[in-house]
Amino acid sequence: MQAKTILSVIGVDQNDGDLHSAIELCRESKAHLSVLVTALAAPPIGGYGEVTSTVWIEERERQTESLGRKVAATKAVLKADDISFDVTSLFTEYGWAENEIGERARYADLTLIGGGFLTDDDMRQEILNGALFRSPAPILLVPKGYAASLRPKTVLIAWDSRNESSLAVRAAMEQLTAADGVCVVMVDPSATIGRNGEEPGADIATFLARHGVRVSVDILSSGGRAVADILRQHAVDIGAELIVMGAYGHSRVREWIFGGTTRSMLEQAPVPLMMTR
Repeated sequence: MQAKTILSVIGVDQNDGDLHSAIELCRESKAHLSVLVTALAAPPIGGYGEVTSTVWIEERERQTESLGRKVAATKAVLKADDISFDVTSLFTEYGWAENEIGERARYADLTLIGGGFLTDDDMRQEILNGALFRSPAPILLVPKGYAASLRPKTVLIAWDSRNESSLAVRAAMEQLTAADGVCVVMVDPSATIGRNGEEPGADIATFLARHGVRVSVDILSSGGRAVADILRQHAVDIGAELIVMGAYGHSRVREWIFGGTTRSMLEQAPVPLMMTR
């Protein structure tokens, strides 16, 4: 993936850490930065009586004013830099947030989500659902304490021989071919025809090698532990600077209600995570 337009979603109450990370990423990639300053409207309070309505209206006005100030402050920061950019705002209801964020992400090569949203329980799910399910573009999730980069030296691919994993690999091909080393990781794979083949990992390794990727394959046993825990630990063990994986092997509802590898990795990514659906 060669990113020419990067969408950075930031919140009204966040500091400028995510914004500066996006600026550096776009400078490194020579990409246009599109910033979406997002606020989710407060739901109606009760719905009965003049006092309740007045409180709700006042809260909406406060949110709108805060959003305007954040947009102005964001533009001021970006005008002091030397990158191409635009700034827009989104003030929407919770029920519409996914669709509207997905619509913006549709016209970007990559959606960048920083550590500020990862700790915001109210907005995290809406932002991630919109970016992952309403747009074909990959997301780059960057935990706090990490710099956003599209030039990782060591990459871990979480591979399970499904379409989701294959799409993620294709989206990250530019990063994979430029990396010093790429480790394909499979946890408890079954050696069956029509799934992983008689030698799990061999097919994807051959595919990547033909693209010039310096690839190795690690077959890991879970030992009864969660797959996400195995992936996180291995990423640390090999010094991975990026994890590439597909999103949601099960149905979306099942993942969010009962958990799963995708949800666990999104909530506790040990290093930057590139994911696509």
